[in-house]
Amino acid sequence: MSDKKKQVTRRQFLNYTLTGVGGFMAAGMLISPLRMAIDPVLQPSGTGDFANVGLSVDDITAEPQPVEWDVEQVDAWYKSDVTRKAFVFKNEQDEIVALSPKCTHLGCMVSWEGNESHPNQFYCPCHDGRFTKDGTNVEGTPPLEPLHVYDHKVENGMLFLGKAYPRGEA
Repeated sequence: MSDKKKQVTRRQFLNYTLTGVGGFMAAGMLISPLRMAIDPVLQPSGTGDFANVGLSVDDITAEPQPVEWDVEQVDAWYKSDVTRKAFVFKNEQDEIVALSPKCTHLGCMVSWEGNESHPNQFYCPCHDGRFTKDGTNVEGTPPLEPLHVYDHKVENGMLFLGKAYPRGEA
């Protein structure tokens, strides 16, 4: 065996240096998208945020009535007040139901009894989508899932609404 140390050639040195610098640059470029993908998962969820909609439980009837309320929305550093909407009524079991007015087909706003030929249904004017009173989508119309349901609670006789969820998730 030879006691001579193996020398690094200029070509090898340049190859190692450029590979290392390129690796650091690639890592720097991947940090931002990785942070954007992971950061929302690490943020605390606001599932416990309920807002008073200004409606007394005694005023809720069997007929769906529109309700509007404002919530503060934070997008990065920008805060704004956003108006939320719901249709609130009591079902046959005298339970409070709060439905999102956003059509599950393309997100247009539905209205209660919005079409004369289909009374007692929610109607979406965008593509003739229809939902029954309990929010179930009518077979043969564009929406493929029911209207979303709001979390709700009652405190001191007032209705508080939270986040809207697809059926079965609330």
